[in-house]
Amino acid sequence: MITKSQIDSFIEKIPPSPKILKETLSLLDQGDLVKAAKVGKEDSALNAYLKELINKPIYGFRNEVNDISQIFGILGVSKSQEATYNYMISLLSPAKWKLFKLNKSSFYDLQAQFSANWQKITSHLNINDKDLQSAVSLLPASIIVSEALFCEKIDDVKLLRSVDEIDLNTILQRLCGMDLFDICQRIALKWEMSDSIAKILQAASGVKPSQDETINKLGKWMHLLLFYTLSQPAFIQAELNDFIDFQVDYVNDIYDDFSNLMEIS
Repeated sequence: MITKSQIDSFIEKIPPSPKILKETLSLLDQGDLVKAAKVGKEDSALNAYLKELINKPIYGFRNEVNDISQIFGILGVSKSQEATYNYMISLLSPAKWKLFKLNKSSFYDLQAQFSANWQKITSHLNINDKDLQSAVSLLPASIIVSEALFCEKIDDVKLLRSVDEIDLNTILQRLCGMDLFDICQRIALKWEMSDSIAKILQAASGVKPSQDETINKLGKWMHLLLFYTLSQPAFIQAELNDFIDFQVDYVNDIYDDFSNLMEIS
């Protein structure tokens, strides 16, 4: 059994908070894109990450975008804040993944797909909330933590996967007493996000619905997004699609709406 203190020791590293990143996030929180870009330019690794992220095919830009001021201008405040959180998370990505068949490039692809499609969803729902936009970055963050936790008990994980046809989230629960969405919630608390974000993440599990209709609706959209993203061929190959059990009855009322939205280029 992996203890909660071990889990917290991994989460404690999220996110790294160098001075430049703290100041960049603070300025983004204040809505000052110009000053945030000026400060962010001082971090060459942040610039390189944002350039690689924004030029992923899913964002659909015909011409390469290079300058951080231009990137922040294109993304706007909430999406720039989320992209900066994604960068901070990427710093924790393992040099060599042991359980999931991922690497630096494919993990960036995972972040980009979550981000771009969550932007579609929040725009479709007419939601403009910085914390809610950044909340989707918790999903790849929790996958990094899960990889680290699974690697602590890699033989047990492989044995359970060979014997039982159970999803990795259930295995995580058996080994740690916490599932992917509990880990998301703990990271949200570390980032001092609102309590509603934690509730949405729990509702996104599909098995822990909220009594609040608005929170539950957002949880359904996030559950579909998680399943949709992890079901892409590249992430099936990475064995991420084994992570959650799709709760079709839970999302049945918005399934067609979600499917139509994802078909829009």
